[in-house]
Amino acid sequence: MANLTQFIGIGRRKTSTARVYLRPGSGEILINRRPIDEYFKVETRRQALLSPFDVTGTAGQYDLLVNVKGGGLTGQSEAIRLGASRALVLADEEHRKPLRDAGFLTRDPRMVERKKYGRPKARKRFQFSKR
Repeated sequence: MANLTQFIGIGRRKTSTARVYLRPGSGEILINRRPIDEYFKVETRRQALLSPFDVTGTAGQYDLLVNVKGGGLTGQSEAIRLGASRALVLADEEHRKPLRDAGFLTRDPRMVERKKYGRPKARKRFQFSKR
């Protein structure tokens, strides 16, 4: 096998985890072995995923192979965005500042709050009755 340069980035968001493999190429994006248009049918999710390439000016220079699992489609697209941003930084350290300024290198720490016992949801309470 030829000397294949590849950069790996891992991104997480809520309960989604994405392993992103960045390779020099023509801009082909495969997510779980499916094209991006087939996997993400909504344009805003595709834009969130492609935004690191727009910020760094590397659109169409790299192929993306992505394995993503868990969560919903929005969480998955933002996990892929973080993984792609981390892989771009590994590919070229000069991409760090524009990606950092755009907020693409920060892991979103918000998670779903757990349900507490004696309550219908995490914070909701049953209706109070005085009499």
